[in-house]
Amino acid sequence: MSFTTEDKTRQTVKQFRSFNVDTQLGLLWFGYLDIKDKLTPTNANSSQTTAAAVFNQIQALPKEEQLQAQRDIAGCVDTPISRMYGSLDSSAKLDVWLRLAQAMEKGTVIQVPSDYQLPSETKDFVDSITGLDFESRINFMRSVAFEMGVK
Repeated sequence: MSFTTEDKTRQTVKQFRSFNVDTQLGLLWFGYLDIKDKLTPTNANSSQTTAAAVFNQIQALPKEEQLQAQRDIAGCVDTPISRMYGSLDSSAKLDVWLRLAQAMEKGTVIQVPSDYQLPSETKDFVDSITGLDFESRINFMRSVAFEMGVK
């Protein structure tokens, strides 16, 4: 299943996946910061429950293992958490990343270093994302989140 209905969004997802996993995580973080004030999660209770289960497993890990779990999910590495994430529906997958970003803001999950800067080769990508309307950005995020994890 894919949520990329527009060619531009489809191309943007492909470009996102071409970056290394740490850059993908950085892009997710900065993307969250860019749209967080407009987000109003309305997932079904079942999606919230399953997303919470994956999130809680990640949050319970030591900080470095939290980062590795996120890398494994983004990189589709075959681990128990990545398989659990991979079995979620698209709404729950997006919810996991939202929960992780909110926990990063609170400091309960490993944070992006304060001096982290995206690599220069991401500039065109970031420009293409910021050129999308809000709904297209959400479709992009949902598509990216859906492709992650081991299915």
